[in-house]
Amino acid sequence: MEKVNMKDYLNINFELIDKMTEIKKNYIEGTVDIETTRNLIRETFKGKKITPAEFAYSEQKIKDLGFDDATVHDKMNDVLDLFDEIIIREESDLPEGHPIKTYLKENEAGKKLIAEMKEEANKKFIKNKWLEYYDKLYTFNLTHLARKQHQLFSLLETKGFDRPSRIMWTFDNAVRDNISEARKLLQEDKIDEFLKKQEIVWELTLDIMHKEEEILYPTSLKMITEEEFRNMRNGDDEIGYFLIEKPEGFLPLKKEEKLEKIANTEAAQTGNFMSDLAGLLSKYNMNGNSGKSDVLDVKQGKLTLEQINLIFQHMPVDLSFVDENEIVKFYTDTKHRIFPRSAGVIGRDVKNCHPRESVSSVLEIIEAFRSGEQNEVDFWLEMNGKFIYIYYVAVRDENGKFKGVLEMMQDVTRIRGLEGKRTLVTWERPKKSDIKAEESKNSEKNDQKENPYGLTENTVIGEIIDKYPYIKEFMPTLSPTYKKLLDPIQYMIMSKVATLDMIAMRGGFPVEEIIEKISEKIKSEENKK
Repeated sequence: MEKVNMKDYLNINFELIDKMTEIKKNYIEGTVDIETTRNLIRETFKGKKITPAEFAYSEQKIKDLGFDDATVHDKMNDVLDLFDEIIIREESDLPEGHPIKTYLKENEAGKKLIAEMKEEANKKFIKNKWLEYYDKLYTFNLTHLARKQHQLFSLLETKGFDRPSRIMWTFDNAVRDNISEARKLLQEDKIDEFLKKQEIVWELTLDIMHKEEEILYPTSLKMITEEEFRNMRNGDDEIGYFLIEKPEGFLPLKKEEKLEKIANTEAAQTGNFMSDLAGLLSKYNMNGNSGKSDVLDVKQGKLTLEQINLIFQHMPVDLSFVDENEIVKFYTDTKHRIFPRSAGVIGRDVKNCHPRESVSSVLEIIEAFRSGEQNEVDFWLEMNGKFIYIYYVAVRDENGKFKGVLEMMQDVTRIRGLEGKRTLVTWERPKKSDIKAEESKNSEKNDQKENPYGLTENTVIGEIIDKYPYIKEFMPTLSPTYKKLLDPIQYMIMSKVATLDMIAMRGGFPVEEIIEKISEKIKSEENKK
């Protein structure tokens, strides 16, 4: 991929950059200690400030000097701390929905959550309270870090900003791993180990937020255009958000809005090649919207582009393809996706799609496939109660020439548990007609008041527990979601407003099933008397 020089995007002081890079180089090499470096910075930059963009550009120059990521990573915290007092804090008035404002709002919510956790740590330990905290904090991995790595980093790489993002990815993984490890200790009731783990979890999470706000976000605002930020929104929405609602506004501009904006900016004076090209293709019916129903010759058969896309969307596996130049070209937009992805990954160097510690394995696979030494390799792991199977296969043309790598991921938890055989049609889920018939039947039963305890979908859970106290302890045996009933504060709220319909929805049950299970429990307890 052709890299765009960062100098095209950043208004930087090259004299300061050179001085900063030299100081960093000497410290990373170990020729000067930390105090000497700190004093040298104060003398060199006396009365001067550097911008986050200049700091980031210096990081890119460090790469050009031949330092590997591991060496820089080990010194990165010290380097950022050394230059901290001379970095300008830039304030930006960003509109609602702007991706950077969203990241900042998430950081604010994350800091508030950690402050609550620190306060809770000084109180009597209540497991349910900590489970609730970690249900929230764990989504930092799944949303905030995932969006940053797959959306923001990928766009920055197209600007030549790849070294700082790759190093930050390693810091991200330290955060992710420690949050996951702490959560597992809590779930396994290893309370002493869990509590000892908290300080490092808080420190690493707050530290990564600091690095983002000091360097990553200000530099991103310098390098990424408004249109690129707007186009980022769809992928951001697909991955999700941390502790905040889906933001409103700042969506991609419609065609008419783009044309109006171009007409009112200097960009109109220089022309817009992509818009002109799109218009030309449209004029001759060659744009992306045409050919949707055209029949294409595939290896075995004839399919339209729409059919091809539908097939990929419905495959019960997660596929991605990296071409012979190690560029990500494709992934399947399927509900069976294992790890978060977004459109920002397309066109990205595959080395930059993995944390530093995984890159060597990725390159080893590609080289073994490229040389013809190997044709396939597989891996498997357990994650969040699921057994994930990962398979890589070399893609070659009819002449055996290497054309890329196809990756397949699949949740095989159910498959691993199959035994014996099934040779007759057996539906895992009831037919829609059967569901309607059952609903009608249940409705008739309700009308006939066959439920001896008078439970309906509108019955409030607190009323049931007041009459049958043992139901409070019984509910968590149906689903971990119902453990909130054991927390006095949560129960005080839920007991007044949560109907069985709401309770069933939270636990993922049909309301009829919840009513049936509670009724059976009540009947069982009454029979003991």
